[in-house]
Amino acid sequence: MTDDADLVVQAPQLAPEDVDLLRALSGASDVVPLDRAQCAAFRLVAPRTLDGVADALAAAGCDWALVPRTRSIERLRLVAMDMDSTLITIECIDEIADLRGIKPQVAAITAAAMRGEIDFRESLVRRVALLEGLPVEALQRVYDERLRLSPGAVTLFESLHARGIETLLASGGFTFFTDRLQAELAIDWTIANEFEITAGRLTGRIAGTTVDAAAKAALIAALAQRLRGGDGLVAVIGDGANDLPMFAAGDVAVAWRAKPVVRARATHAIDHCGLDAVLNLFG
Repeated sequence: MTDDADLVVQAPQLAPEDVDLLRALSGASDVVPLDRAQCAAFRLVAPRTLDGVADALAAAGCDWALVPRTRSIERLRLVAMDMDSTLITIECIDEIADLRGIKPQVAAITAAAMRGEIDFRESLVRRVALLEGLPVEALQRVYDERLRLSPGAVTLFESLHARGIETLLASGGFTFFTDRLQAELAIDWTIANEFEITAGRLTGRIAGTTVDAAAKAALIAALAQRLRGGDGLVAVIGDGANDLPMFAAGDVAVAWRAKPVVRARATHAIDHCGLDAVLNLFG
């Protein structure tokens, strides 16, 4: 182990005796409580080993990360995130499809794309085509009745805004939803696809240029160049294979309750705590 990184442990609940055990297992020199998120969180200072620690944390249902001490939240300039199954708990297009009784067909395509088995652009064209003729009112029903923010989302955005850190919602989903979330959470930037609509109904096509993984990553790269400055950092949060190019455009990549292919390419993973747990990954 190195002396310049600490072990951050987070969980919905964490008993004091569990923290004492982790300190003993890791040989950490100190334990510092963290209070930026709604979960229980601690920084174990200068751990000497992680042998046995990962297994113990997995058994206890904890998120953990080895965090460099130089990664301070004062250096964070931009937090970019995916929408469906990241900022919100649903896949919007699957729920839209459910209103016309074809959710299983659309959800199967969505799942394959998130695992990286189908090209995202192809999957999007196929899914949108199945929605041809759906009245636009169905989109509002999904937003009002089914869309829910992921745990910790409000706390995360409030904390970022308070620190002057800019935010980006980068989605392969649709502007109907990103526009409303931008207004609700005061998000600085958004990028998403737009449904083509004629006479109040979806045509089954996308209006304009398709927003895919490359487009999302390109916007993050452009904003990063503008905002980083000398030593600034960009954090990216996502859950699916379509988010991997975004990860590459940032400095700290967080896999949010993600597929294995995404976890393998992320800096850290959050599986148990809320989105606000991202705040504790910075000193």
